[in-house]
Amino acid sequence: MTRLRAPGGCPWDREQTFDSIKPYTLEETYEVLDAIDRRDFPALAEELGDFLLQAVFYAEIAREQGLFDISTALDHINHKLVRRHPHVFADGDARTSDEVKQRWDEIKKTEKSAPQGLLDGVSRAQPALAEAAQISSKAAAAGFDWPDIDGVLDKVREELDELKQAASPSEREAELGDLLFTLVNVARFHKIDPEQALRRTNRKFRDRFAYVEAELEKRGRTVQQSAAAEGIRELESLWQEAKCRNQS
Repeated sequence: MTRLRAPGGCPWDREQTFDSIKPYTLEETYEVLDAIDRRDFPALAEELGDFLLQAVFYAEIAREQGLFDISTALDHINHKLVRRHPHVFADGDARTSDEVKQRWDEIKKTEKSAPQGLLDGVSRAQPALAEAAQISSKAAAAGFDWPDIDGVLDKVREELDELKQAASPSEREAELGDLLFTLVNVARFHKIDPEQALRRTNRKFRDRFAYVEAELEKRGRTVQQSAAAEGIRELESLWQEAKCRNQS
């Protein structure tokens, strides 16, 4: 990377800034997740290389500006891992993963230079689904939570009713957001990562839709042509076939 950004190196790499490569960082992150979801480990090895390149790229830009270098970043995470795992590197005690998480959060609070609100540590610069999961977990850990899953499910039904009654686009958007946030809490109660759950459903929908397209192609038709001729009937029948082929 030093050679690429040096005089006589790559014009594109030399032009990049912290801000210009942010979209690539997000893209590479999702490509890593996709390779894991598909259990494509040769692809994962390649994608992890692309993912690591992002850290090297940022660090090289920082080194050029006299801010820090890659060793500084690695030192930070090494010290943090040791500091937040006293049950491994010191005389701390934690027997379960829940105890580890609780201790991690407690240590993290002591590292803050100034008092913060409970949710201030949750990054806003992340996908909304992930942010909602972190917000709800933080609030629940402080005691702001339903006593059991039944209360959350009742809230889901309440939010659905409010969505049905919403009169304007703005109200519908607000109510849909409330519903999605409540569903994230359902996922938390069941110890499910909502992002991964949705990614699995997206993959399942892709597979089933591809089956519908392939079957229609055998009949000399497209999805649009089938919908125009028969409405949803033929498409629903093929969808159910696809569903029976793979119940996962």
